[in-house]
Amino acid sequence: MHARTWLSVLSLPLVAAFTLPVLQQGNPPKPQPKPSAKAAIQDPLAGLSDIQDVLSLVQQNYVDPPDMEKVVSGGVQAVLERSHPLNAYLSSEDLRLPDPGPAEVGLVVVKRQIYATVVAVIPGGPAAKAGIQAGDVIRKVDGDSVGRLSAWSLERKLRGPEGSSLDLYRYNATGDLTKTTVQRQRIAPGAVTLKQGQGALLVTLPDLAPGRAEELKKLIARADRGQTLVLDLRQCQKGSMDEAAAMAGLLGANGSFATLQEAGKPDRPIAVSGTGIPFTRLALLIGRSTLGAPEVLVACLKKGGAKSFGERTPGLGVERARFPLKQGGAVELVSKRWVGLGGEKLDRQGVVPEQILRLAETDDALAKVQAALAAPAPAPKAVSPVPEGTPKPEPGAEPSLIKKPLIKKPLR
Repeated sequence: MHARTWLSVLSLPLVAAFTLPVLQQGNPPKPQPKPSAKAAIQDPLAGLSDIQDVLSLVQQNYVDPPDMEKVVSGGVQAVLERSHPLNAYLSSEDLRLPDPGPAEVGLVVVKRQIYATVVAVIPGGPAAKAGIQAGDVIRKVDGDSVGRLSAWSLERKLRGPEGSSLDLYRYNATGDLTKTTVQRQRIAPGAVTLKQGQGALLVTLPDLAPGRAEELKKLIARADRGQTLVLDLRQCQKGSMDEAAAMAGLLGANGSFATLQEAGKPDRPIAVSGTGIPFTRLALLIGRSTLGAPEVLVACLKKGGAKSFGERTPGLGVERARFPLKQGGAVELVSKRWVGLGGEKLDRQGVVPEQILRLAETDDALAKVQAALAAPAPAPKAVSPVPEGTPKPEPGAEPSLIKKPLIKKPLR
């Protein structure tokens, strides 16, 4: 039986604990405690003994002898993924596995149940050359179903020895399942590039690895600060939060930068001091491949007055940590979340640009942004009055960009 089926069995006591009060609504009400009486302390671990009883019953009475180690590990992994798709359970055997290799295919993916959504494709990498695009949905990797892989295992499979091949079964934009074979290779980090236009500069950042702020500082050292600086972050993937703060300071940010939220600890505001001479106007290009630390940078610069164009970012402003288990193995958990300067919870909704601007690879990004800056602002849309008593949504409760894909054809 599949591990997720066992998880459903294990969760029955918890479901019963929540549904029992509903079933008892028809019974006569019990006398209410006095206002001065203290509420009974509820044990958050109540019900674990029931789960142990269920495991014992399954082990003793199921028709086929189940592999209890797989049952428990599969259930743990399913619970972890319900909290966040980047969480993962690592067995003691997983921890002994050697490094898969230095080569990669140039993809960043996020697992969603039995699928993995491509959220970024490194320009010039093997996946980009094979025609894989952000938004494609991967169903199988080298014959293994994505549903059976943790985020940790999935990331390992994308790496390997240089020249080794990888088979990806993916659903493209039309919903067709296709097999794509790519060759892993070492991908050198891209450089910060600068393009001079008519009264504007276009700077493209591939990531926020250590040293990027100093690299940009040298490029713009003699630039005219009276012109517009367009910062292209559409393919800016991951990086260091310290480097993001340094980049914000270089571009004129001063004061608050972001807030770090960590389990069991008070919120920690992060400040930055301006170290550079700001440009007269700053514009940002963002998209579905603006991931992690770059999202925090965008939120800060946007709050400081920069105009943003492009598409909404995925909302992956998180950090993971590994925690060892007593019985061997470990779990990788999303233990930190970054909140943008505009209040964006960057593990949920990401950053939304002021103006949607979808650009093809052949478009002149600098010219498109300049035209958008010169165009008059659109008139605000009329908002229908909300009836009294309508519940308000929680702040930041916007859906993530990474949604369950619409699959037209079943997997054979």
